[in-house]
Amino acid sequence: MKAAILDSTNNKIGEIKLPSQFEEEYRPDLIHRAVLAIQSHKRQGYAASETAGKRASAKLSRRRRDYRGSYGIGISRVPRKIMTRRGMRMNWVGAFAPGTVGGRRAHPPKSEKIWRKKINKKENIKAIRSAIAATIMKDVVAERGHIIPDNYPFVLDDKFELINKTKDVIETFKRLGLENELARVKEKKIRAGKGKARGRKYRKKKGPLIVVSKVDKLSRAIENIPGIDVVEVKSLNAELLAPGAKAGRLVLWTIAAINILEKENLFK
Repeated sequence: MKAAILDSTNNKIGEIKLPSQFEEEYRPDLIHRAVLAIQSHKRQGYAASETAGKRASAKLSRRRRDYRGSYGIGISRVPRKIMTRRGMRMNWVGAFAPGTVGGRRAHPPKSEKIWRKKINKKENIKAIRSAIAATIMKDVVAERGHIIPDNYPFVLDDKFELINKTKDVIETFKRLGLENELARVKEKKIRAGKGKARGRKYRKKKGPLIVVSKVDKLSRAIENIPGIDVVEVKSLNAELLAPGAKAGRLVLWTIAAINILEKENLFK
């Protein structure tokens, strides 16, 4: 497949034949597995304290006529914590045992649990190739919610990597017909207590991904634009190409990044 090469003023300056990585079979199931594996590596293990729910003194005697005992009173043999007493009569509440007020959990989370998920090396590479191929499928990209121009997909001139100001990046995006996409990923305020958004003041969406040959000044110029990411072509992974395990992210490639992808046979 061929793609048009555009400069920063949206003028076509040539064509480039995309390498074989863009011809991979679209496998959303494989992409989903690869993204979940990456996300699982970021998950931090957690566990309850070993003494959680066990800090109360709740020992009672089960022997006849013992002081501070529950024998012969007609109550269940649950560990109890004494709150007040009057002579031999106690006012107590259940403690220590699971199901009692302030008691321990029956099966608390364990710190030794392994959260990391594995994926075969060849499957992971195939998933990256599949996610790369999905970035040039207009129907898949549009289904993800991106607002794409009519001439998508296209490749950017290498001069784009030399931009070092945020306003110049925004101006270039507008010339390329991506101003609606920038507006779509702008942070939006969320109504308090709305379902899964509880605790989050703003909702952030993922916008375009820019793949370059070398991360330099461009990354600093883009870091203030919400939703847009810059990545070196050698550092591509399934999560960057398919955030949320859903393939079809809008990706802008530079000529230099395409050349490295082809010459070094990346992800093959």
